[in-house]
Amino acid sequence: MPDLTQHLFEATTSAQQAQSLAPLRAFIHSWAVFVEIERHPRRAARLHALERLVQEGTDDPASALAEIQQILDKAEAETGL
Repeated sequence: MPDLTQHLFEATTSAQQAQSLAPLRAFIHSWAVFVEIERHPRRAARLHALERLVQEGTDDPASALAEIQQILDKAEAETGL
């Protein structure tokens, strides 16, 4: 919840400064994708495992990054945004 609140605060501040709704739209988009991923425990676990693999930096991250992108793309499509 703190991440959500912080991100919303930053988006709101950016929207006010830019006098644009674009930062708020980006906030809604990113959190909708996050929620869509977390709704599916196996998919969320796989994403987190891939993220750890990339962060460790011990193996070539190309295939992990490609799979992460597939997960994100699928979740984005499922949100309908």
